[in-house]
Amino acid sequence: MEKQTITIYDVAREAGVSMATVSRVVNGNPNVKPSTRKKVSEVIERLDYRPNAVARGLASKKTTTVGVIIPNITNIFFSALARGIDDIAAMYKYDIILANADESVDKEINVFNNLLAKQVDGIIYMGYNVGEELTSLIKSSRTPVVIAGMVSEDPDLYTVSIDIRQAIEEMTDFLLQSGNRPAIITDSEKYYANRVHRIPGYKSALAKHNIPVDDDLIIQSDFTDDEGDIIVDQLLAAKATGVIATKDFLAVAVLNVLTDRKIKVPEEFQVITSKNSVLTKYARPQLSSLQYPLYDVGAVAMRLLTKIMNDEEIDQRQIVLPHKLVHRDSTISN
Repeated sequence: MEKQTITIYDVAREAGVSMATVSRVVNGNPNVKPSTRKKVSEVIERLDYRPNAVARGLASKKTTTVGVIIPNITNIFFSALARGIDDIAAMYKYDIILANADESVDKEINVFNNLLAKQVDGIIYMGYNVGEELTSLIKSSRTPVVIAGMVSEDPDLYTVSIDIRQAIEEMTDFLLQSGNRPAIITDSEKYYANRVHRIPGYKSALAKHNIPVDDDLIIQSDFTDDEGDIIVDQLLAAKATGVIATKDFLAVAVLNVLTDRKIKVPEEFQVITSKNSVLTKYARPQLSSLQYPLYDVGAVAMRLLTKIMNDEEIDQRQIVLPHKLVHRDSTISN
C-alpha cells in the first residue's frame, strides 16, 4: 500500500496550531514560543513530515538550486573545483545543476541563459574566457554569479582564484635559479582568460634576472593529444633546458617524448607544471608542480555565492588564495 503523504495541514491539525506556525518552526523562525516549537517538532517527527521543497521555494521565491557552468566535464582541473563547490552547497542545503559547455563560448552563453530560465538562486562559472557578451549578461542579471578559477580585470565581478601572474613568475624564477633557459607552454589566443597573466609573469621573472625575452621560448598550445613531439621540437630548437607547462597532461606528454629521445629529466632538461593533479604523481619521474588549491577555490567560491544570495556582508569581490610550489623528481632543487 502506498504511504500517505503528510502535509503541513496534517501537522498543524495534529499539533493544534496554524499552518503559519508550522511553517515558522520548519524554517527556523525565532518568533515561536519554545513550548509551541517543541510540540510542533514532536508532531513533525512522529508523522515523519518532509516539507515540500518546491512549495517552500515558491513561498520564498527561492529554488535552493545553484547552477555550475563547467567548460569540460572530463577535465581534472574542473572536476576538482566542482567537488569543493558541491561540498559547501550541501552544507548550506543547495542543490547543484551542473551544465557542461563543451569548451564552446556560444554554448556557455546558451547554458547561462538556460540556468537563468530555471530560476536558479545563483551561478558559479568555471571557464576559459569571460568575454564581453558574457560579462554583460553577468552584470545585467539579477542572479548573482561567482567566477571560480579564473582571474578577471573587471572589479565589478566576483572571482576566486590564485595570483596567476605571481605563480608563473615564481616557477620561472625557480628554473632560472637552477641555471636553466626556461620556456613556457601557454594557451593559444582562443583561451586567453588566464593567458594574459601568465606571459607577464614569465617576462617579469626574466627581467629580474636581466634576461631578454626570446619569443621562441613562448610556445602556444591548443592542448591537443598529439602535440608532445611538436612542442619538444620547438623547445629543443629554441635551446630551452627547462619548461613550464600550464596543463598537467602537456607536461606528461613532453616528459614522455623527452624519455623516448633519451633526454634525461631532470639532469638534462627540467619540467614543472601548473595544476598538481594526480597525473603529476603517476608520471615518471614525478612532476614538480604549482600546487593550485582547486578544492579550496571551489569551496570558497560557493561560500562567497551563499553570502551574496543571503545578503551577508562581503569583504571583497575578488578573492586570491595562496599557492606554493611542490618540488618532485622532474626538477633539481636549488
